[in-house]
Amino acid sequence: MRLDKLLGNMGYGTRSEIKKYCKQGLVFVNDKEVKKSDVHVNPEQDRIVFNDIEVVYREFIYLMMNKPSGVVSATFDKYDDTVIDLIDLEYQILEPFPVGRLDKDTEGLLVLTNDGQLAHRILSPKKHVPKKYYVEVDGEITEQDVEKFKEGLDIGEEKLTKPAVLEPNGDTAFVTITEGKFHQIKRMFEQVGKKVTYLKRVKMGNLELDEDLELGEYRELTKEEIEKLEEIR
Repeated sequence: MRLDKLLGNMGYGTRSEIKKYCKQGLVFVNDKEVKKSDVHVNPEQDRIVFNDIEVVYREFIYLMMNKPSGVVSATFDKYDDTVIDLIDLEYQILEPFPVGRLDKDTEGLLVLTNDGQLAHRILSPKKHVPKKYYVEVDGEITEQDVEKFKEGLDIGEEKLTKPAVLEPNGDTAFVTITEGKFHQIKRMFEQVGKKVTYLKRVKMGNLELDEDLELGEYRELTKEEIEKLEEIR
């Protein structure tokens, strides 16, 4: 791989910027200063150092975050902090983005990656990837509500919502949906006369939220967890 392509993929700058950095003596390959940015390197074998910091090349990263309330699921926002603001620079330079979105006041499982193909598969409406939420509401959830969720509800869209699984326990419940309409769960409960007071995503496909993660914390996915996401075809 060309050196400028590798460093560019890692977020160190544009091709012209990296060319300038090489001329300034900031780039070393196998302890030798490299003045030309178009040289070829092997990211698995060569030791690359940029500005005295070793470059560990990874094409893709996969992060699990326990998203807190108050931050938005976006890469940039004029007014609010985003989930990207919560991660370290070493990950930011790889330009990850949230896979799907959670409302600003919703907590829980959020995956961030720079793997566009994986994100597309997860988000494709054709895949019907199940997403499970823990929810608290004002009022008692009834068996009639369970049946209505199973049948689909009119929340003001062209079609009824797809069948959803509602598992009640008094004024709390788990809800599993296979689509992601705007404020969908809140709007579904409104249609059965209840208001959602707390919402947290706990599972997406076969990937479950690591309950050891505090709100706002994140970690890299394990190999096994990545494989669970890759099962979505």
